[in-house]
Amino acid sequence: MSRKYMPVSCFVALLSAVVLSGCASQSSSSPEKVREALALSENQSVQQYIIGVTDVVRVSVWRNEDLSVSVPVRPDGKISVPLIGDVQASGETPEKLADSVEQRLASYIREPQVSVVVTSMGSHEFTDRVRVTGAVGQPTSTPHRDGMTVLDIVLGSGGLTPFASGNNAMLYRSLDGEVVAIPVRLDDILERGDISTNYSLRPGDILTIPERNF
Repeated sequence: MSRKYMPVSCFVALLSAVVLSGCASQSSSSPEKVREALALSENQSVQQYIIGVTDVVRVSVWRNEDLSVSVPVRPDGKISVPLIGDVQASGETPEKLADSVEQRLASYIREPQVSVVVTSMGSHEFTDRVRVTGAVGQPTSTPHRDGMTVLDIVLGSGGLTPFASGNNAMLYRSLDGEVVAIPVRLDDILERGDISTNYSLRPGDILTIPERNF
């Protein structure tokens, strides 16, 4: 069953509302929700790229260079391909788009072989980012990379400040239209080598580190 994910703009807005409304006590979600949200990371490497508006795709037709084209995905979600005209691209994987072009071209040329490569991923510029805020050297928003962990983004943000309450850090993740708060013990990771909460990150994750109460 496919999951429905919250648009990143709504996710960030909801997280801001949570923090500003007095839920800044950094209370975590239920253990069941935390386990479910963390389980998403296990399959992130097999996810297929979904083409979106503003992406640029290269459509190559074997032995038909005059039919090959590099075009942006228009606001209506379509691209224009020589001979066959408009083809729906937004919401499709590169493989499915290639299949669609092949089927349409089959009416004009014999056994077309089409490949599609995304050369610019503009539609995922913000939805595929991860962010860290709070008591770090430099709050950061950076593109997600396979294998990226909590420790990677903290070190890439200049590490914790002297006032950070690292063991009270929280990782926020979208799950089925809600925000799940996952406890992260950064002091244990950095000072004791305990990597049990050095979780793999997913696109859209937000890590927050509060300051200590004096």
